[in-house]
Amino acid sequence: MSAYNHSDQVAELKSKIKSIRFAMFTTVNEQNRLVSRPMTNQETDADGNLWFYTSTDTELWEDIVSRPEVNVSFAEPDDHTYVSVSGRAERIVDRARIKAMWNPAVQAWYPHGPDDPHVVLVRVVSSSAEYWDSNAGKVVSLFEMAKAVLTGSTPEVEPGEHGTIKL
Repeated sequence: MSAYNHSDQVAELKSKIKSIRFAMFTTVNEQNRLVSRPMTNQETDADGNLWFYTSTDTELWEDIVSRPEVNVSFAEPDDHTYVSVSGRAERIVDRARIKAMWNPAVQAWYPHGPDDPHVVLVRVVSSSAEYWDSNAGKVVSLFEMAKAVLTGSTPEVEPGEHGTIKL
């Protein structure tokens, strides 16, 4: 994939998730079960990697040691936007990077600040993403769903856009 094309793909991913504050971060635990938890994406970098703060005391931190393949899902129901990012999680202990990305919202979760030895980062090296964008507004969607329930039919809502972003 050319650098220009990669840049376009990263720009598309960023535009899809920029206004979505929280994501569900899914790992596989020691019992080989999927585990999801809400996380805040701190940054989507120029390579399309997603950055999250966590603690060394979390199951997330431990899960990605043996099974680094993860999924991060973003949803903005009001805008009918859904994005699923697949990738490989990496544990990052870089005090300079931790301090550079620090912000007041992170301080609320980690009151001892960026020098807390348990505060670390997880970088998800994104490999691909799928997205769904519906063109229909909320009122139209609700009306069509109600009509479908009453008539026993399928809602007549524009399916919107579905695509894959290769990273």
